[in-house]
Amino acid sequence: MTGTPPRVQPLHTGSHDLPVSAELAAFMSTGWAAASLPADALVPARALTPARRARLSARFPGERLLIPAGELKVRSNDCDHRFRPHSAYAWLTGLTGEDQAGHVLVMEPSGAGGGHEAVLYLRPRPARGSGDDTFYRDRRFGELWVGRRPGLAEAEQLTGVRCAHLDGLGLLPPGRDAATDAELATALAELRLVKDDWEIGQLQRAVDHTTAGFEDVVRALPRALAHPRGERWIEGVFGLRARLEGNGTGYETIAASGAHACVLHWTRNDGRLDPSELLLLDAGVESGTLYTADITRTLPLSGRFSPVQRRVYELVLAAQEAGIAALRPGARFRDFHRAAMRVIAEGLADWGVLTNAEGDFHRRYTLCSSGHMLGLDVHDCARARAEAYLDGVLEEGQVLTVEPGLYLQPDDETLPAELRGIGVRIEDDLVVTADGARLMSGALPRTPDDVEEWMGTLLDG
Repeated sequence: MTGTPPRVQPLHTGSHDLPVSAELAAFMSTGWAAASLPADALVPARALTPARRARLSARFPGERLLIPAGELKVRSNDCDHRFRPHSAYAWLTGLTGEDQAGHVLVMEPSGAGGGHEAVLYLRPRPARGSGDDTFYRDRRFGELWVGRRPGLAEAEQLTGVRCAHLDGLGLLPPGRDAATDAELATALAELRLVKDDWEIGQLQRAVDHTTAGFEDVVRALPRALAHPRGERWIEGVFGLRARLEGNGTGYETIAASGAHACVLHWTRNDGRLDPSELLLLDAGVESGTLYTADITRTLPLSGRFSPVQRRVYELVLAAQEAGIAALRPGARFRDFHRAAMRVIAEGLADWGVLTNAEGDFHRRYTLCSSGHMLGLDVHDCARARAEAYLDGVLEEGQVLTVEPGLYLQPDDETLPAELRGIGVRIEDDLVVTADGARLMSGALPRTPDDVEEWMGTLLDG
């Protein structure tokens, strides 16, 4: 970041805003009751953020560090996308709300020891009657348009961090900006690789709410099957649970029926549901603290797997079991994927799809890796160096997914006709423990018999 002032956002009044007379301006500035936050209002992670900032400080002694929350992005004309702060900003400050757009955490060098003082530069709530009319005129940030935000003293109370007006940010000398500085972004990702107990608890809450969302979907299947856009019905049902219980979905829901399940990131969700086919549902609730679950189940829309569907499902399940068994502290991160792919390759060879299980020809039918880190981002800590993540070793407290799949394309002439158009993925969330891994999403059934029984119970109820 340079020492030039930040770009000032224009007053977001819209093209049809009416002029304000002096009399109306005076009237709007008076007659407002005092309002303040409760004295005990704190961000949920307030007790944890100082140690997180100290770990970052130790990585960059004596350097000014800037960690922005991010800016609003226009969706269409004068409508913005819903705002979510950058994960590194949320991790360091505990602030997770939509009101954080444009704010920046600055780690200011402090003292001869190379330490830092944290300062939050933010857009405070203007005092009514101060001559600042943005509270009722600014459609993008005004309190009467988008809701209340804290003042400087209130933000300090919430976070325990000294706060300053955003206008002062442009007067700072240059520093490392996490939005543009690769080394800082990498450090922030690597610091989040191992989760503390509080974070694991937040992830478990997200998983539990996601489990409830999957149950909602099964109960809604009869109505979804009757609608010409049944996939959208599924997406909407899960989205309702996600907004009721958390911030929303942690990523775009994949509700893929039939051959759509062979498209790894099918988010169009505009298809009809056929009771003779499978539904691949990949969805996760993001908690109010922004930690997300990431679970996939592949469900028979009739409530019962056909023989060929069961055969594909059981191979994917066996691969997932092998992957889960490979999780333990000290194991290489890639070990669980290799274990799962050995099972897939051998199964494809047994079916006669491959001449043998050697080489990498199985990748035609699996396409991607079998899991990733999970946390504040669905693909968490992606900016970490390969030696710390993809080529690194697992540690106790890391949370990750194990999600092998088979994607048997409908037009793939290397496959027997009965296999074409079947897509199966089974994905679960696990935390690495001292002697292995704990299945966080075990409340959702995984075996075909258990899936059928679970669906029958929900549909009959």
